[in-house]
Amino acid sequence: MRRASLIPMLLALVALAFAGCGGGSSNNSSSGSGGGGGGTSTPATSGGSSSGGGGGVAIAMKNIQFAPTSTTVKVGQKVTWTNDDSVDHNVTSTSGEKIDSGNFGQGATFSFTPTKAGTISYVCTIHPGMEGKLVVTQ
Repeated sequence: MRRASLIPMLLALVALAFAGCGGGSSNNSSSGSGGGGGGTSTPATSGGSSSGGGGGVAIAMKNIQFAPTSTTVKVGQKVTWTNDDSVDHNVTSTSGEKIDSGNFGQGATFSFTPTKAGTISYVCTIHPGMEGKLVVTQ
């Protein structure tokens, strides 16, 4: 009898843990949260796949990972992260140019345009181990 009641309790704890990863409101736009370096958060739009030259670069946030984890872009080339997960994410730089998207939910995007060459390491502060890197060239 005790073992049978343990399974639903464990499932409830797992569900609560995943719900806690959301970290706040379900608002799909995180404007006004002190973003820096040209970042903006906008609703998701169709299109916007990776392209060379001055075109935009797309990075997906899915399965609690950035995809791809490392991306090379040029100065002035727009980078857009799209949250494809059902939990909130953010993009926060740990080195290089400042990026601070604030949290944004499923279907929302955050865009950033680097202004100088160098390497920008970034993470999602909500999910340990969710890390990425932008290599910005001239």
